[in-house]
Amino acid sequence: MDESLVFLWFMFMLFMMSSQNKPPIDPLEQNALYHLLNSINPTIPWTTLFPDDLCVTAPSFVVCESHRQQNQTSKSHIVELTFPPCSPNSTLDPSLFTPFPYLRKISFSNCFNNMHISLPSFPPSIQELVFIDNPSLVSPLEPFLRNLTSLKKLVLVGNGFYGELPTNIGSFHNLEQLNLSRNNLSGEVPTSIGMLEKLEILDLSHNDFKGCVPEQVGNLVNLLKLNLSQNGFACKIPESFIHLKKLEYLDLSFNRFGNFGVPLFLGKFHKMKELHLSGNSLSGKIPEIWKKLGGVEKVGFSKMDLVGEIPASMGIHLKNLSYLGLDNNNLEGPVPKEFRFLLKIANEINLENNNLSGRITFICGGGVGGNKLKLGGNVGLYVENKNDSCPGDVIFNGGSLQLFDPLVLVLLFIIFFVFT
Repeated sequence: MDESLVFLWFMFMLFMMSSQNKPPIDPLEQNALYHLLNSINPTIPWTTLFPDDLCVTAPSFVVCESHRQQNQTSKSHIVELTFPPCSPNSTLDPSLFTPFPYLRKISFSNCFNNMHISLPSFPPSIQELVFIDNPSLVSPLEPFLRNLTSLKKLVLVGNGFYGELPTNIGSFHNLEQLNLSRNNLSGEVPTSIGMLEKLEILDLSHNDFKGCVPEQVGNLVNLLKLNLSQNGFACKIPESFIHLKKLEYLDLSFNRFGNFGVPLFLGKFHKMKELHLSGNSLSGKIPEIWKKLGGVEKVGFSKMDLVGEIPASMGIHLKNLSYLGLDNNNLEGPVPKEFRFLLKIANEINLENNNLSGRITFICGGGVGGNKLKLGGNVGLYVENKNDSCPGDVIFNGGSLQLFDPLVLVLLFIIFFVFT
């Protein structure tokens, strides 16, 4: 017999033996799960499809584990539930989750879109709570989180949560991921957030938070990702951020941070992959912070009221760059010749709507391709084309001089003076 068939037969028999030896599910949990499934999707005949022990013949979105009871007998308990499958008329009875004392993870994605649902009561054993794109889930945040002190992962994205972040958010000491993006949260972020020392991901983007970002965010020294974009944060970007040495992703774009300039401490983040500050009127010059940022892949510095020249050091040190946005500022002077390397590796370089001038050499096929070098709106800037044609690799949407050869430019000036 073929060795691969022997292996498959062995694995099948092992699965069958393990299934037979798995302790039975608690009957209360079996019945409760049927009620929950019928509530989420009544169009599916759950008891017909899965008439047996749901921990032995479990659907893919149900995970069970065996636990020994006080009387030394073992039973299987449901520890994870991940939905869909959902239906357009999914509902959620607030008491449906109470019969699952060992439940650690619950996830609903795009389930509650039409009917307003009441807040469910989750067992305190919950460690991961994920609700993504459920606009019918409308509630203040504090009642939803009550007594869930074991949470490690809280992802509530694209729902209808409103009001302020609870002042006791710092009491969730086990949190490693906090993502509240795309809700209707408002007010100021409480200083207690700095007590979440295990936090690795903090995403409060696309809400209506206001005021200053608390200096205590700088206490979150294990952060890998910090996204506060698309809010109304003002004041100064906290200097305490300098302690966030592990940051790989920082997005503060489209807030109201004041004109204090681009923070110099950003040059200390040698693990940074993405840096986005667009849409804040920070003003000032682009600082020389790029020497230790060679791993950066994306830089968004658009609409920041930046002035002065583009530093040549960006072209020297940003060896892994795929996106650079410097558009809609007040930058002037030439595009540094050191940018020739960036033109070869980047997927998009946007320099539109500045006051750039001089010549930029572009070799078709050897630079940024696919309409990704954007230079429009720089009246004094022209491109020297080293090939006969450039099939749409460079975009001019404004008044820049488009792909003019220097001899052609001289000829145009002669014609101008002759006929005027």
